[in-house]
Amino acid sequence: MALFFRLIGKDSQEDALKESSTSLRNSGHHPDVFEIDTADFRSIPGMPFAYWTGPGVRSAFKSFKSVKSQDVTVASGASSKDDERFLRLAWEIEIDDSNFPFLAKGGKFSPYYATVYLRINWRNDGEEIKTFVQDYRRARGFSPHWTAALLNAHLYFRSGLTWPRRTNGLSFRALPAGCVFGDKGPAVFVEYDDPQKLLALCAIANSEPFSILVSVRLARTELAQSFEVGLIQQTPLPKLTPDQSEVFSKLARRAWSTQRILATVDETCPAFLLPIALRTRLGDYDPPSIAASLDDIQAEIDTIALELYRFGEADRAAALGSSGATGEVDSDGAEDADDNEDDDGDEAVDQTDGLLSWAAGVAFGRFDWRLATGEREAPPEPEPFDPLPAKSPGMLPDDAEPFYAHSGILVDDQGNPNDLARLIEEVLARVEAPVPADVRRWLQRDFFPLHLKQYSKSRRKAPIYWPLSTASGSYTLWLYYPSLTSQTLYTAVNDFIDGPNGKLPQVGRDLVTLRDKGASRTREDEKVFEALQTFEQELIDLRDTLLEIAPTYRPNHDDGVQITAAPLWRLFRHKPWQKILKDTWAKLEKGDYDWAHLAMAYWPERVREKCTIDKSLAIAHDLEHLYVEPEPKAPKARGRKKRGDA
Repeated sequence: MALFFRLIGKDSQEDALKESSTSLRNSGHHPDVFEIDTADFRSIPGMPFAYWTGPGVRSAFKSFKSVKSQDVTVASGASSKDDERFLRLAWEIEIDDSNFPFLAKGGKFSPYYATVYLRINWRNDGEEIKTFVQDYRRARGFSPHWTAALLNAHLYFRSGLTWPRRTNGLSFRALPAGCVFGDKGPAVFVEYDDPQKLLALCAIANSEPFSILVSVRLARTELAQSFEVGLIQQTPLPKLTPDQSEVFSKLARRAWSTQRILATVDETCPAFLLPIALRTRLGDYDPPSIAASLDDIQAEIDTIALELYRFGEADRAAALGSSGATGEVDSDGAEDADDNEDDDGDEAVDQTDGLLSWAAGVAFGRFDWRLATGEREAPPEPEPFDPLPAKSPGMLPDDAEPFYAHSGILVDDQGNPNDLARLIEEVLARVEAPVPADVRRWLQRDFFPLHLKQYSKSRRKAPIYWPLSTASGSYTLWLYYPSLTSQTLYTAVNDFIDGPNGKLPQVGRDLVTLRDKGASRTREDEKVFEALQTFEQELIDLRDTLLEIAPTYRPNHDDGVQITAAPLWRLFRHKPWQKILKDTWAKLEKGDYDWAHLAMAYWPERVREKCTIDKSLAIAHDLEHLYVEPEPKAPKARGRKKRGDA
């Protein structure tokens, strides 16, 4: 037997040791002193000194087989080696682009259900990314085979479970069919992808005893938690009877459904229905009630799981009472930020902001207002492992008429039929929602910063409503990224600025009227005259800039938002976003993004030349015929050098 003294987290370890030693001598007991037979540690893989655990916890490693020995596959997934090139947020690409399947790539703590935001370039069975990874590894002196980075590709697209590898707490959630899974979001599979078995496994893996057993293996005193594949594989797992499997499956299904309801107010989520301000019209949305329901379901799962694992109350108390067991990650930054990227933009959106943002989306033709009026019923809830939809149920169906037909451009211009502020007000009136006092002021000052934050996830910034403005911001064209084509900038000039009904002729007519007044102009007229002259020049500058860019502008949604918007950086007035785009444009000019279609549009000779020596680049541009395979290097001679050799 050996004595262990728990001193972690004490202000003074010396004083704590004296206190516990004195108590042990006087009474034979102290809550921070543990007498353990060290032979008990041998049954735990890695033999961690998990002294704080009770005998029931330690014996679980003898009594139950590990996860990997029960027809359960646990696997790491893809690492692209260049996320900027190969990953996109779901709303950056064409809605029906099957070349970009969804990618589960870690994220924040979220058991049972979590939103999958990312998609990965897997065109032609991943030909481009596989070739890139081979070259990446070869250049670094590693084995050049792509399977060393795109791990377990034979398991991609199956339904299973996934979890963030490194985050604040272990959380397993459903992995829908049709997804690739990442290195930072490993996956779990069962035979025949049986939904009941997967849900039952999800319940156990999210249970308190499973978490305790994982923490035993961690035996951690460091701050960060890293839930590696091997750790999960070697965790004990009870063999379930059919009845037990059914009970756990139903509980996990309820937890998934309940957790998913919270995502139905996030307009970037595949589950989105309506913003918070309108969501109660569809019923079943009350966050406190939802949280209470989730707690009840989890408590029921934990109770059954503790009995299955044969954990007594003393085992549970000992494990949960220790700082070395299931403590949380330090909030000061010990977490690996890479694995928690999906927290970006996840802060709660103000109800009014969310309502106005949704109304803007309705005006652009993105969202369906009829869910709020009852003219259309919400579609039935999917199953946990169904493939993710290309469109959320809150988006406008393909065969439906939009709220307002337009060319992909709206404008901040009072009196114009395409005035975005007016359309937002009309949307709110249609759904009988309160209209804020000054929608135009919100549109001009608050909307884009909010939108940029909402549509930034996983280190990607991808706003889809683009405000292109005059220098003073007095006139703004709002471009809708999903509708963007090579003709959009010409349309902006011809229909909104320079055409017969454009703003520039209108201002010109007003100037002529004031100019004709001559000496009879009042002081107020003079102020208006000067302002109109300045405005006219700003409109001319906006027109000229658009016409300068338009001839060579060839947007391609595969490039993603940031690269596609980069040539327009001078026309965005939001300084942080403008800087990002300016830097992106500089990198495009430099040749850092020559895989992008936009690079080919601007610098075709440079890109074509690179395609002769870079196969993945040639594949990206469908120019594989230009690639020249290098001569194989002669093998190095082996053997000892002869005497006298230099």
